[in-house]
Amino acid sequence: MTDMDGQLDAVIVGAGWAGLAVSHGLKAAGLRHVVFEKHRVCETWRTQRWNSFRMNTPNIQTVMPGDTYAGNDPEGFLTRDSFIEMVEAYWQHHDLPVRTATPVTEVRPVSTGGFEVVTPGGITRTQHIVIASGNLNVPKRPSSAALLPETVTQMDGSAYREASQLRAGAVLVIGCGNSGGQIAEDLARSGRNVFLATGHNGRIPRRYRGRDIVLWLTDNGGMSRPRTSSTGRPLLGATHTISLQSLSAQGIVMLGRFETVNSAGNMIFADDLHENARFADQVSAEIRGEIDAYIELKGLFTPAAEVDSAESVAARFPDPPIRSLDLVSRGISTVIWCIGFTGDFSWVRIPGAIDHRGNPVQQRCLSVPGVYFAGLDTSESMRSGTILVAEEEARHITNHIAAQHRVD
Repeated sequence: MTDMDGQLDAVIVGAGWAGLAVSHGLKAAGLRHVVFEKHRVCETWRTQRWNSFRMNTPNIQTVMPGDTYAGNDPEGFLTRDSFIEMVEAYWQHHDLPVRTATPVTEVRPVSTGGFEVVTPGGITRTQHIVIASGNLNVPKRPSSAALLPETVTQMDGSAYREASQLRAGAVLVIGCGNSGGQIAEDLARSGRNVFLATGHNGRIPRRYRGRDIVLWLTDNGGMSRPRTSSTGRPLLGATHTISLQSLSAQGIVMLGRFETVNSAGNMIFADDLHENARFADQVSAEIRGEIDAYIELKGLFTPAAEVDSAESVAARFPDPPIRSLDLVSRGISTVIWCIGFTGDFSWVRIPGAIDHRGNPVQQRCLSVPGVYFAGLDTSESMRSGTILVAEEEARHITNHIAAQHRVD
């Protein structure tokens, strides 16, 4: 039996910003739907962000579909809790049909058409399924992590809240994308001794020529370009520029890329720290150069290029580089893994929607007939996985479902 009369036009799984954006579009189009959420609205933002976390998009861009920014700090950055409050208010103001504490345990096709969505409350029939549960909620760790000494506490960046929650001692952060770089700086500012394993990550300056960088990259098309493996996951500070040099100047011991753990339990790192810093410098210079060209092309009157202290500070890299690290002798009590996330789509039992690696099969949100993915962090553009795509994805999915509805 179903838990609602008849068959719905759509079921959305996940009540984060992506799922609620699609729900808003479907409601405006008059399409019957429900949003199933395993826990609470914005659950991953509540449980997988540290206390000092701030959005990387400026306030004027951190808005949901149909809303506009009306505050007095357009280039400020929402805190974690303020963002959650904003999304919750959006859900309540628009009276979106969200059912919290309702995990979806299975989605399967029906031979007569459409899908069955299984929850503890029963089975819901729907013509379309929108998967908005995200692909950045299951942290990754290398298998060699199991070889670390048992006396060392290991945790994922998604579990970090603040320095006071950690045991006394130094902290090693593995990974230098946004999370790794920002968490390492948060720890250093709290007075902790910090080691940071870097990688092939570009760097994005926070501001340039009197304006937030994301605003420039939105205007010149940079945020719409495909994300390529050659640029890595760029490091962007939430409120200010963060560079490998500026982190080292704060006393953080910088390391190359983490490679493995040897038989003695020591962590081994590549001799590529200087190359990683050079690459980050190169990406930053290219971004600034593209903005300069855009300003000249458009004939804009802007402030001259300023000196960014994070990009001009002298590096304090270990010499010689540290290739092997004995955690115990260095007084390191905690290792924080910040090497990426994946998603759990094991409950999606729809042939062709998930590949053999467990990843969504989709292009511009569209998967096999009747299946859509929203809010995925993909290589399609630099905006993917951020609130900058909420309106576009919601409109695209809504229009497609509405068109199918008219045909049916």
